[in-house]
Amino acid sequence: MSHPPRSDSEWPQKPRVLARQTVARSRLFHVESLDLRFSNGEERTFERLTGSDQGAVMIVAMPDPEHVLLIREYAAGFEDYVLTLPKGLVDPGEDIVTAANRELMEECGFGARSMEPLVELSLAPNYMRHRMQVMLAKDLYPKRLPGDEPEPLIVETHSINELSSLLTREDFHEARAIAALYIARERLRAESTSDSLW
Repeated sequence: MSHPPRSDSEWPQKPRVLARQTVARSRLFHVESLDLRFSNGEERTFERLTGSDQGAVMIVAMPDPEHVLLIREYAAGFEDYVLTLPKGLVDPGEDIVTAANRELMEECGFGARSMEPLVELSLAPNYMRHRMQVMLAKDLYPKRLPGDEPEPLIVETHSINELSSLLTREDFHEARAIAALYIARERLRAESTSDSLW
């Protein structure tokens, strides 16, 4: 059962930030400590990873109406290869469509004549300020751009209608990619139903 969005008066008052400081910084990560006071007087210290203000994109690329492109890449967090969707950061000066097309060309060797936003996803919002725009890419054409990957990525084609079989694989487990594929599949089914009504 879906519920209507809450009005501003139904949300609790946001906690007040008493102090903010950098705990650690590396080439990729910035860990920030936040001292907060909640509206009931309770005080807590939270730590979070701050993300790029430019944002990021993840692409559901459809070479045809039934299939999607997935990439196999090394995931240092798991010290293993995983199957996922192409993705990357939005570079300064880029919009999300340009960034998604660039990443698709770099990682899969294709560009898209049609690129539309599907949904915005977050990852571990209690610990990270990171948003990712999921884009649906259609009408693909061959186009390769050099990327920053340390080795060539393996590109695989999978049926978007057989997501349950993908979920049984040990190498396919990234939550954002799973959510993106289900959302894309439902959008495509809705479009197909709408087209058949005309």
